[in-house]
Amino acid sequence: MTTPPSAPEPADQLADVTASDAALRRFLHGLPGVDAVGLEARAAVLKTRSVKTTAKARAIDLAISMIDLTTLEGADTPGKVRSLCAKGVRPDLTDRDVPPVAAICVYPDMVDTARRALAGSDVAVASVATAFPAGRAPLPVKLADTREAVAAGADEIDMVIDRGAFLAGRYLRVFEEIRAVREACARPGGEDAHLKVIFENGELATYDNIRRASWLAMLAGADFIKTSTGKVAVNATLPNTLLMLQAVRDFRAVTGRPTGVKPAGGIRTTKDAIGYLVAVKETLGEEWLTPDLFRFGASSLLNDLLMQRQKLGSGHYSGPDYVTVD
Repeated sequence: MTTPPSAPEPADQLADVTASDAALRRFLHGLPGVDAVGLEARAAVLKTRSVKTTAKARAIDLAISMIDLTTLEGADTPGKVRSLCAKGVRPDLTDRDVPPVAAICVYPDMVDTARRALAGSDVAVASVATAFPAGRAPLPVKLADTREAVAAGADEIDMVIDRGAFLAGRYLRVFEEIRAVREACARPGGEDAHLKVIFENGELATYDNIRRASWLAMLAGADFIKTSTGKVAVNATLPNTLLMLQAVRDFRAVTGRPTGVKPAGGIRTTKDAIGYLVAVKETLGEEWLTPDLFRFGASSLLNDLLMQRQKLGSGHYSGPDYVTVD
């Protein structure tokens, strides 16, 4: 990933926005309201865009290269993580032209295992932190969680915001927590870990809240904003991801600073993934079509992409043993 500026401050024209809880609340509630009907209609149009043959092949390889291949289960073992890492580095053992994934995402206690398994590859190690997925822990515990993952070798940290504080309107508390976690991503003598901030859109309930959370996280210095943990009923959807892409576009117009976007949870098919890539291109342009600025948080998506890729090359689908079961 491209190295972000360290602990960026809000742009000059936004410096006073975070001066107090009241100022931050005024700013966030002063953002334009979301036209839900228009947003969902736009997402529906983007989802139906047809991508054929050569363009589809390029889109499949691009989507593969953007995947944070994920295992976040209580039953995770070192063997499972090593197997997932091997798949991330060589997604298709029969075809060396298939690109590696962007990262392997694990719990903090599996970071060292993943780091060792990925040594010598370009695949990053991502770790969830801050009492994932609920985020219900005191701040010192969340910071210790983050520091331990970074010390073990995590290149990227996926934190969850305190949704209770956010929904109660305690925006400055959420802002300060994100800033503190970003500082905990520092690695003395080396490149800081990149910070992805997870909103859990399904719990934020409204599009207006998703827009506010997007701006709040970007003001606090997030390198990526992420839809969800994958652990609730409503995770990534094209409309809520499109809204986040629009927030990134508007934030960059004001500050000049780019921010990545990561939809996670529920994206399982090649058709779904291509719909998201179309949304990225139409909203932010070609420059965002890179793993540095867009990711998919997924476990099963990779298998469908590999199956579709093989179908394009051979004209037929392979049998059930063509891909591994994650």
